[in-house]
Amino acid sequence: MSRPGGAAARERFALAALMAEGLLSRLSFGVIAFALPLYGRQLGLGLGEVGVLVGLHSAVGIALKPAMGWITDRIGARRALVLAVALRSAVSLLLAFAGAGWQLYGIRALHGLSQALRDPAAGVLLASGAEKKVASRFAWYQSAKSAGGSFGKALAGLLLSALGARYPAVFLAAFALSSLPLAVVVLFVKEPEGEHAHRQAAAPATPVAASAVATPGRRPSVLPYAGLGFLVAGTGEMLSQLFPVIAVEHAGLTTGQAGAIYLGASVLSVVGGPLFGWLSDRVGPRPVLLVRGGTNVLSSAAYGLAPTLAGIAFARCADDLGKAAFRPAWGALMAGLARQDRATRARTMSWLGMGEDLGEVVGPMIAGAVWAAFGLPAVALARVALALASEVYALAVAHRPDRAPGGRGHETLAIPAGNGST
Repeated sequence: MSRPGGAAARERFALAALMAEGLLSRLSFGVIAFALPLYGRQLGLGLGEVGVLVGLHSAVGIALKPAMGWITDRIGARRALVLAVALRSAVSLLLAFAGAGWQLYGIRALHGLSQALRDPAAGVLLASGAEKKVASRFAWYQSAKSAGGSFGKALAGLLLSALGARYPAVFLAAFALSSLPLAVVVLFVKEPEGEHAHRQAAAPATPVAASAVATPGRRPSVLPYAGLGFLVAGTGEMLSQLFPVIAVEHAGLTTGQAGAIYLGASVLSVVGGPLFGWLSDRVGPRPVLLVRGGTNVLSSAAYGLAPTLAGIAFARCADDLGKAAFRPAWGALMAGLARQDRATRARTMSWLGMGEDLGEVVGPMIAGAVWAAFGLPAVALARVALALASEVYALAVAHRPDRAPGGRGHETLAIPAGNGST
């Protein structure tokens, strides 16, 4: 009689530990994200060089993510997460002693390595609890990360003001903050029950079997969904990263008004994530994924047709609400795909995550090029077209003939429109 309650308590504790890791890691990362570009400028880097510096960790993370997924499947998700958080702590410490641009580039590449290792490990741990609540777990984890990132950037601004732009001291503070999630992971995050035995049993006995397991990303069942993540994330991020320029230069808002809109929309995203996670667990991820496409269309129309304080605020809130809907539904979808083969779960998630990451990088680049050539209204129209194309593609993937039949995990794989709890 006590076992179900004990299992539920262990799951809640495991989720709380992961949420603490996400919150504290993003708190440290937010400090670095705010201070690093300014420190690069202080060291004499040009704007183009700072742009490369800021995006380098994403490029390295995308390139290394499949390999890190393979490593995670071999050593276990908890051990991989501990290693990833330790590497991120080393990044903060090394930045405190960096005094040249080339050193910043090398440290930023190490940050990309830690991110590539951390994402599939965290995904496997989040997907290892009760099937009926997987979207909610991803939602709460994402909300914790979003809150930590926002607070970290605000803290960095306060530290720089108080310390007189002493960047090494700011990075040492980020290192101290990054030591907290490392302690949380080491002390409280546990490997899923029976995971070590399962890896031993699932180890390939022949070279042929090893080769088949080593390349799950090439399977038709994974790549179409990675393409879906690319389209949805790319469309969603096309205007998100350009928001300050849109608000100030296009709509004529003050920086204070833009900041207030950003803060309000961020709060909406943090609060909305768990609500959409709860909804995805009950109706399935497909209807919730469609919310992202609808918000992309609405926000694009507002950016193009209503460049006022109210219109820009509505557009930003719609974008962040769509992001809040996408994260838990996408997490549930990844968990359903990864559940097909427990021995390659991290590799499956790494390929899916790589598709999403590529979309987040390519989307703003396309938006910037279209804006420079044809203006913001053309970007809004292109984004509406891509949002509609994403919906069509999602429907096509949902009805793929090669999807596995039967079982709730396979329902998640097929992006069900019906009740996801049956």
